[in-house]
Amino acid sequence: MDNNTVYYFVGIKGSGMSSLAMVLHDEGYQVEGSDITQYTFTQRDLEKADIKIYPFDAKNIHVGLTIVAGNAFEDTHPEIQAAKKIGLPIIHYPELLGQIIKGHTSIGVAGAHGKTSTTGLLAHVLSGIAPTSYLIGDGSGKGIKNSQFFAFEADEYRRHFLAQAPDYMIMTNIDFDHPDYYTGIDDVFDAFQTEANQVEKGIFAWGDDPKLRELKTKVPIYYYGTSERDDFQAQNILRTVKGSEFDVLHEGQNLGHYKISLFGEHNILNSLAVIAVAYMEKISGDEVARELLSFKGVKRRFSERKMADMTIIDDYAHHPSEIKATLDAARQKYPDKEIIAVFQPHTFSRTIAYLDDFAKSLNLADVVYLTDIFGSAREKAGKISSADLGAKISKGGTVLKQDNMSPLLDYHDAVVVFMGAGDVQKYEKVYEELLSNSSLKNN
Repeated sequence: MDNNTVYYFVGIKGSGMSSLAMVLHDEGYQVEGSDITQYTFTQRDLEKADIKIYPFDAKNIHVGLTIVAGNAFEDTHPEIQAAKKIGLPIIHYPELLGQIIKGHTSIGVAGAHGKTSTTGLLAHVLSGIAPTSYLIGDGSGKGIKNSQFFAFEADEYRRHFLAQAPDYMIMTNIDFDHPDYYTGIDDVFDAFQTEANQVEKGIFAWGDDPKLRELKTKVPIYYYGTSERDDFQAQNILRTVKGSEFDVLHEGQNLGHYKISLFGEHNILNSLAVIAVAYMEKISGDEVARELLSFKGVKRRFSERKMADMTIIDDYAHHPSEIKATLDAARQKYPDKEIIAVFQPHTFSRTIAYLDDFAKSLNLADVVYLTDIFGSAREKAGKISSADLGAKISKGGTVLKQDNMSPLLDYHDAVVVFMGAGDVQKYEKVYEELLSNSSLKNN
């Protein structure tokens, strides 16, 4: 790392990029970057840190910069081309993250889903006990020079996590996702097996995942779950409208009773993984229990607010397993309320690959609405539409448009769950405005 350069992030508002920019800034390095002018939820922390954000423009590039290239940007991007023209050093996000974690006890979190929530929980728990740097995929990052721990989200997309060789790795699942890159589940497994071979001390893996059970590594694999064959087991589970609690068993020994103010079975599993990491690092169980109880969640993961007589939940879920987990959490917290799902499919290739699985997961809601498919920079069109998904849904499947969200006003004293990894929040905003105006008229 170089104190005499300015680290210029191309795509600084990206969820991982903004987190990494915050880490470098906190550690005393000079940081700035560029992105689209449209507001994104990740930029608030950057603004509060007085990190300059420029609109994309080749004129931003000058001598004295070290370019940090976001994963979404090819060498054809005007700013990267300008940097190459004047011979600036260029490093890609995964490689820089791989450098930054060195010198700490590093714990990565990988998986097709569950990465951000688990990394956030891990960072929260460790930060309350010892100096901890962290990088979370919700745009949150903190750097502490010479911190004991470094918790980070490890992204399997395009095998980016192979640039990191952490001490420990939590693997929440191996599932087929990113069909625009991976050819199938065996290709995904190959990536995780390769990453597992790079882990230095140990892997914590969800015991019910058949592919995680196939891993062969030089370091120990500690399986966590609710089965007697797991190394770390959650037993005597109690799920209520206030959260969840459970005992943790390891090799026949009861490690203690833990409570979390979180909902859904997945959050019990995420907590169990964190407890297992802490145990192997000889951290007091009482301290871990205290920190777990105070965790409230990460950005865009089951984020709640009340408006009029409605509860509105915003969640990043964009894979069938994530949708299932989010709706399970909503049912736990609001067992007596109607659950309305509003889902924005993310990318055409994912929608085609998981068409039946999406329908199955969404049907766990009482009523389902869809929005148009959100494409990506690499995939602007496809041979499928949200109406095709809607036709497979038995609990509704109507496609809402941004200029007509009024069908949602038919519901009262209910829960509306907006889900998606694109810009589903623009639909949310329109609904909230309609709801606000409607309640003002009624009053």
